[in-house]
Amino acid sequence: MDFDIPEDIRRTLNEIDAFVERELVPLEQAHPQYFDHRREFARTDWERDGIPSAGYEAVVREARDRCDRAGFLRMGLPRSVGGQEASNLAVVIIREHLSARGIGLQGNLHDEQSVVPSIPMVHLMEKFGSPEQKARYLEGLVTGDDFIAFALTEPDHGSDATWLETTAVRDGDHWILNGRKRFNSGVHKASADLVFARTSGQPGDADGITAFLVPMDTPGLKVEYYHWCFNMPSDHAEVSVNDMRVPHSAVVGRIGHGLDVAQNFVHQNRIRQAAQSVGVARYCVQESVKYARARKTFGRPIAQHQAIQFPIAEMHAEVEMLRSYVFKVANELDRKPAESVSDQVAIANFRANRLACNAADLAMQVHGGIGYTRGKPFEHIYRHFRRYRITEGSDEVQIRKIAAYLFGYAGPGKQPAAKKDTGA
Repeated sequence: MDFDIPEDIRRTLNEIDAFVERELVPLEQAHPQYFDHRREFARTDWERDGIPSAGYEAVVREARDRCDRAGFLRMGLPRSVGGQEASNLAVVIIREHLSARGIGLQGNLHDEQSVVPSIPMVHLMEKFGSPEQKARYLEGLVTGDDFIAFALTEPDHGSDATWLETTAVRDGDHWILNGRKRFNSGVHKASADLVFARTSGQPGDADGITAFLVPMDTPGLKVEYYHWCFNMPSDHAEVSVNDMRVPHSAVVGRIGHGLDVAQNFVHQNRIRQAAQSVGVARYCVQESVKYARARKTFGRPIAQHQAIQFPIAEMHAEVEMLRSYVFKVANELDRKPAESVSDQVAIANFRANRLACNAADLAMQVHGGIGYTRGKPFEHIYRHFRRYRITEGSDEVQIRKIAAYLFGYAGPGKQPAAKKDTGA
């Protein structure tokens, strides 16, 4: 791989930087209540169970509209919605670059909005949606007029999705669903919920799970409450499904193959998440260097102390190595089938997410007491990126995938199962 960033991507980065300074920074400055050191209090509607405030989401929507008008929002999206189908490498380089700018509307941490966002539901709907579902939701998902929440996780089942307990039983040309969902993110603004339920098979079977696209006003679908998390505001709902009756036309993809729908775009999401983590780690290093050169104790800059130099230098080395690896894996995704490099994506994802947390923690330590306050962005960065070590596949899930490929239990090098010794 040529490790120089391609010239066309460099030009795009310059154009995006100019756009951010021209359009997004002034928008932030016009709404300081959402972007100062007490941001959670203005961003959160405490009277509505801690969901994002309407004013804050209106600013994010305005930023999204400006990104779309500038021609950046749809870069990584399918051509069917006016997208450019930019390469994974291009999107990853851009996302890392935007994240390295720090906190801002160019890469809004709370709702994953970015100048060049992923919007996985667009890809999912474009690949698995029926013509009617596409006509209803596809364009709205891009513009933000529609949002589809994702209801897979359950109170007793997170990573073990094949054991989910929500069921769907066929009743003529309808299905009746019952169950409960946890961390059903985004339902407060959703037009519909994508609910996964077992329609056949036994607990633990990969087959037999089906995805249903359900309008939020469907009788039997109820938001019970929102979980208040380490990072506020919250949009992570506990949702109950009680005798919910939906037409057969609500099925997304094939009956019994809902996990294919759930896993769509997972590799692209994970590598782009890794890029954001590496970018924010680079930002933390840059800010730590800047502060260490300016901050003086006992008459000289703390940058002259090895106790400060060495941990920052080590973190810088980690960032540089992992940044190159993330770019390399993105390039591999553009050249090879995703499953053939799934272990490399897992390596990039779990190591980058750890790196972001470690870099934010180091930046707090270098900045001392002021680094621990909300006057600096590091505690906010830590709280946000800490969840990435759980969502999109926890560290442990990623490491398990790596081990399976390494020992030949999965992937291109999968070994045939050993025959049992019968003693004959």
